[in-house]
Amino acid sequence: MSFPVISQTSVKTVIAEKGDGIYSILRKQGINPVRHYGHFVDLNQDNLRDSMHLYEGREYIIPPVPVDTVAITEAVEKKATEIKSVSNIISDDIFGKKYAHTEIKSNKLQGNVYYLISGHGGPDPGAIEKYEGKIIAEDEYAYDITLRLAKELISHGAKTYIIIRDLNDGIRDQRVLEIDRDEVAYPNEEIPLNQLMRLKQRVDAVNKLYLENSGKYQRLIVTHVDSRSRGQNIDVFFYHHENSKNGKRLAESIHETFLKKYKQYQPNRNYEGTFADRSGLYLVKNTLPAMAYIEVGNIKNKKDQKRILDPDNRQALAKWISEGVLLDYETSK
Repeated sequence: MSFPVISQTSVKTVIAEKGDGIYSILRKQGINPVRHYGHFVDLNQDNLRDSMHLYEGREYIIPPVPVDTVAITEAVEKKATEIKSVSNIISDDIFGKKYAHTEIKSNKLQGNVYYLISGHGGPDPGAIEKYEGKIIAEDEYAYDITLRLAKELISHGAKTYIIIRDLNDGIRDQRVLEIDRDEVAYPNEEIPLNQLMRLKQRVDAVNKLYLENSGKYQRLIVTHVDSRSRGQNIDVFFYHHENSKNGKRLAESIHETFLKKYKQYQPNRNYEGTFADRSGLYLVKNTLPAMAYIEVGNIKNKKDQKRILDPDNRQALAKWISEGVLLDYETSK
């Protein structure tokens, strides 16, 4: 059986316009931004601010996308190509229609199980703040980052459980994410109003799954957005349980990844994010898997808002966390 010859398009560049981000510039070129985000960054890393922002008026290389140069004329060949394509894709509607399909890049995390909890949700929006006349809420941004992180982990073969779930939001590329109250807890439980009951519900869901997956490599990642004084700019920081060697390594691995990224992309800026034990937190104290508890920024601070509101930044946060997760597993062997 003969197969079609595959070639790549010639190198293509585009000038960034005002307001363009990596996501928008790729979408304008008809390219899937989730699939090709990392490739774009690799091609243009010397021409990006803070490893993720475009400079207006500068020229950027667009990742070449493979195209067929010979039409497939035999039905058998066409069917074989379709089967090959589908076998490398996992679909889940939780990510929304646009991002439902996740391409498997590697099997580095094959057999591993990850539980992802985004802070608050349901009747509790978490920290809130006014931005350009609209209210923004912690739970919406923590959830969006968590979905993006789930896709990154899945792309490396991991089994992921998204514990707080919104069945109609999916990954969103807007700066201002609309607030709703329809999140549920895994598998599909209404989130109670009482705070202690909310936390216990999450703990029970994770611990039940942990016991069902006994013997597997399992980790828990909790994502929150902090709320402090408006003048306090904070870096991403991490908590773990004081008695958990594995939890400490997970938090330290993600912290080490962020430190490396800041040195690479912002060499003139000190990264002041920390990792420390904070065993008194209910989720840290009561969940069974080794875990890292992440605060991604101060929702009230203008500088931190850029990190949280920009969809490209949320994607970068998810990517860097996932790289820390990979580092954790590699150093555990």
